[in-house]
Amino acid sequence: MHQQSSLEQALASNGLIAILRGLEPVHAQAIGDVLYQEGFRVIEVPLNSPQPFDSIRILRQSLPADCIVGAGTVMTAAQVEQVKAAGGELIVMPHCDPRVLDAAKAAGLYLAPGVGTATEAFSALEHGADMLKLFPAEAMPPAVVKALLAVLPKGTALVPVGGITAENLAAYAAAGAKGFGLGSGLFTPGLGAEGVRERARGYVHAWRALGQ
Repeated sequence: MHQQSSLEQALASNGLIAILRGLEPVHAQAIGDVLYQEGFRVIEVPLNSPQPFDSIRILRQSLPADCIVGAGTVMTAAQVEQVKAAGGELIVMPHCDPRVLDAAKAAGLYLAPGVGTATEAFSALEHGADMLKLFPAEAMPPAVVKALLAVLPKGTALVPVGGITAENLAAYAAAGAKGFGLGSGLFTPGLGAEGVRERARGYVHAWRALGQ
């Protein structure tokens, strides 16, 4: 019998993934606390943010263990090691570089590479991907999700990222998406914790309306 991983449990609890691009370490704990309170259980800090490893470390130390903390925009195997050293548990990539995929699995981290085609999706799964980031979702309507899931192994977690709104979330979910990556629609640098809370509530309301 398949035993759920911590990542699977987190996504089952709430399939919304917070992408905190541009987060500064000084704001990391406050933003993380608000997102956790509103129900988020997966949070990533893209590595093209200011001092991202400091923010990852702060989030991991301040949030409960049932919240998965990771890094986005991971481009090299060396960065994988830095994420692990900071306490990160999840590697999210915009692409599907086998060297980075293998480094993430060798480090014992969860892996979510970016895919846009069936070829990339199958390659990522062969390298041990735990979920697939469908990116950029603006260019791929729900019909693409449905078509990919028709040929991918049963149970594949396909997560659209890019342009996901509270309004279009339901259509992707109906096509089989298991989660959603939320970027600038949820967090932008300079937006205070209460502003993030307000946006988070809109997304969580839309997620719960799916009956998940």
